[in-house]
Amino acid sequence: MSASGPHVLVVGAGTGGLCLAQGLRRAGISVSVHERYRTRDEGLLGYRVGIGPTGSRALRECLPPELFRTYLATCARSPRYFTVITQRMRQTASFPLRPDTDPVNTERSVARMTLRQVLLTGLEDVVHFDKTLTRYEQRDDGSVTAYFADGSSADGDLLVAADGTHSAVRRQYLPHAVTRDAGTINIATRIPLTAEVRALLPERIEKGITLIFGTGGMMGVLHVMEFPWDRDGALKPGLDPADAALLERWPGRAHDSTRDNVNLVIWSTARRFPPDVMHRRGEELIGLALELTRNWHPHLRQLLAHADPDSALPIKVATSEPVPPWKSSTVTLLGDAIHTMTPGRGVGANTALRDAALLCRQLRLAAAGEKTLVQAVADYEAVMVPYGFARVADSLNRSGTSGDDRMYKPVVGRLALLGARGYFGVTSRVPRLARRFVDDFYTYRGEED
Repeated sequence: MSASGPHVLVVGAGTGGLCLAQGLRRAGISVSVHERYRTRDEGLLGYRVGIGPTGSRALRECLPPELFRTYLATCARSPRYFTVITQRMRQTASFPLRPDTDPVNTERSVARMTLRQVLLTGLEDVVHFDKTLTRYEQRDDGSVTAYFADGSSADGDLLVAADGTHSAVRRQYLPHAVTRDAGTINIATRIPLTAEVRALLPERIEKGITLIFGTGGMMGVLHVMEFPWDRDGALKPGLDPADAALLERWPGRAHDSTRDNVNLVIWSTARRFPPDVMHRRGEELIGLALELTRNWHPHLRQLLAHADPDSALPIKVATSEPVPPWKSSTVTLLGDAIHTMTPGRGVGANTALRDAALLCRQLRLAAAGEKTLVQAVADYEAVMVPYGFARVADSLNRSGTSGDDRMYKPVVGRLALLGARGYFGVTSRVPRLARRFVDDFYTYRGEED
């Protein structure tokens, strides 16, 4: 490490990697980010991610103040309700959620592409696209060289793997750290929010997060995403003047094609899907979703029929296996590169952001000479590994996220479905239990164990 501090190589310009880069840049620590996508606009990144207190705290810590305010201004309208319905759109339960007046301690709806553009703001000179890592080398002096498929390379003092579930860095560094198939498959769709689509949605569904407990082990989740800009990208009237001023001068708007939409994702055990599902796209995939939901309410099926074919995406859900502690060095990992988790608790992005803030804190101490670089990495990993894999276990144990869940069994599944619906129904109708449910929702999303 040079006298001026470490140079950090981040592989992957996803949520966690870019948050780390923002934090390092803010701390005056040299950083470069190397991303396999060819441009900042590439990739199907329009789907919703829920950012809870953990994620918002990390973003506030790492981003410059104006950029954090821009993040808040670019969020979709926050959900007002968490609602549970049957496949016939009968309401089982509905819980009012907290208003979004607090900048941190609430649930925020963010489009992945929009968040990516926010996090890229101000990093244009350090993010390098079209850089697919092939391997890296660690030298005796502690330095690291990353090699890319285009023949280029980059040198640094620390290499951070932020390259997701299929991390090339992890394959080389921790070959025994593996992910496995969780046994469930999602079909994700995005539906433009037109007047016709809006008319299909009752108020609590339109203005919230909706969980669908369908018969036969077919589940769904529905989010309505409304942004501060219209279908042409122009700012909507009635915005807070300060937010409007931020968005007017935010350069990321030119790269963000996200518009008001409904995210509708269905999932079930992989056994319910045809063997070639992962190769299907477009109208064919939407047709499969309609076939799998043929006993659902006509309004839900109309939503699927209105889905943008280019947005339809099959997702094979994966989960990481726990990894015993390893000897720390000048290579480390964050987010899905080390602890891929199912979407069962909705904390994957929040955990990656937590990793980024924690690692940034440790690297600031190393840059200040208060500890060595390797000790900073070791201290980060000593905290990150336990909480990361705790979140993996929690997400896998969430009802319906494992293909072996009893929800998918022929006879027991019906009882499990009745039990889940009964739990939500009773909880929502007893004020004390309803308050505890909502408090637990935010406590979990903001957990800092």
